[in-house]
Amino acid sequence: MFPFRRNASARIGAVAPNDAVAAMAVPAAVAMPAPAGRSAPATGSADGAGAPSAVELERRSRRRRMRRTADGILRRVRRLLTGYVSPLGWAVAVSGAAALIAFLPLGWHELLAYGVAAMTMTLAAIVMSLGNTAFKASVGLERRRVTVGDTVAVRVDIANPGRMPTATARGDLPIGDMHERFSIPMLASGQSKETDIEFRTLSRAVLSIGPLRVRKGDPFGLIRHEKRLADRHDLFIHPATVPLATLNAGLARDLEGQPSGDIVDDDLDFYGLREYEPGDDVRNVHWLSTAKTGTLMIRQYEATRRTDTALALSVNPEEYASSEEFELAVSVHASIGVRCLTQDRPLSTHAGSMHATPRHAADFLDSCSMIAPDRDDNPNLVQGTLAHDHDASFYFLTVGSLRGLDSIKRMVMALPRSASTLVLQTDRGAPRAVRRFHDFTLATVGELDDLPLIMGVLA
Repeated sequence: MFPFRRNASARIGAVAPNDAVAAMAVPAAVAMPAPAGRSAPATGSADGAGAPSAVELERRSRRRRMRRTADGILRRVRRLLTGYVSPLGWAVAVSGAAALIAFLPLGWHELLAYGVAAMTMTLAAIVMSLGNTAFKASVGLERRRVTVGDTVAVRVDIANPGRMPTATARGDLPIGDMHERFSIPMLASGQSKETDIEFRTLSRAVLSIGPLRVRKGDPFGLIRHEKRLADRHDLFIHPATVPLATLNAGLARDLEGQPSGDIVDDDLDFYGLREYEPGDDVRNVHWLSTAKTGTLMIRQYEATRRTDTALALSVNPEEYASSEEFELAVSVHASIGVRCLTQDRPLSTHAGSMHATPRHAADFLDSCSMIAPDRDDNPNLVQGTLAHDHDASFYFLTVGSLRGLDSIKRMVMALPRSASTLVLQTDRGAPRAVRRFHDFTLATVGELDDLPLIMGVLA
């Protein structure tokens, strides 16, 4: 559908600017006789080739509007019939009425008993579903970002903003795949009720809480009256992380580097002058200042280091011995990323089809909450990483214990020679170890607490 509606009546008899010459060449009032054996073109045709006239276009537009109106009415009727009466309710009511009708000619008392029972249940369900349910509700989270193992508190506030008292009802709050149901008592005008729900997070995820619905009906499930009162909230359950010391300083004396705060005697970013000390390189003497002060003065520089970092995580479950090992890999990936962002390192992250350049630790951890195993993930982890980040100075690759050493060596060969590469292989329960190769360093992480010790050794 178009975002606007054209006024078809304004187009009747109108002539397009580009067709003005043609309209002047053939007077519209002259009707040319059709040759024998051939029918004349339709009246009002634009070019005599059977094109629909403006009247026909208006008629078609009117039919389309009528069809859309009829479809809307049918949808409303269908919603009205199924929104309050469940399929079970319709089945009981229709079968009860049919039994009562069939009793008249047949005279079977079984049909009478069933019909009376079914209609009684239907009437009782209708009476029990009546009542004022004009509630006003809100759902609040104490924190929208938590870590695995934390306790989450959800507060549900339900109030009666009207003048009439409300009827009793049932509240239904979806929490992920589960549903938290609670009772709502009768509320007087201006009265409210608070319901606190607490649960503990067991695994990393993005948990949907809500929308809150209030249901009024009968215990048989024949009649239902449901209203949506509050919208959905997303709870980010972050992976477990450990604090890390300062990571490796980076590639020194790089034109694209950032000042590190360290004062050295030889670099690219000039910092200041100091007096000469025995052992200083005379090539760093600033002779102009020496001539002015009469004392040998040495140039000082602020060390510049390029710290562009790429984090890549393999999400293929066939590389991991268990789901716990995969979660350990996600935690290792997240811990290094958080440390890079707190050090203001330029960071790019890669996990399956997710590629991002986060600026804040909270946003990065939110994306870690959404990492899921994918059997279709590219087994060549470096190929997907280089497609988005080919000139980083550091590459941190996290893989599972089932990936062999030869596969790791072939994978690392595609990385730039100038970059530093650290492959972190998670192997739950294995002793921590560090092995250095010509092109990369391989670290085995058995527990998350091993990561600070390994990164401290490598720093």
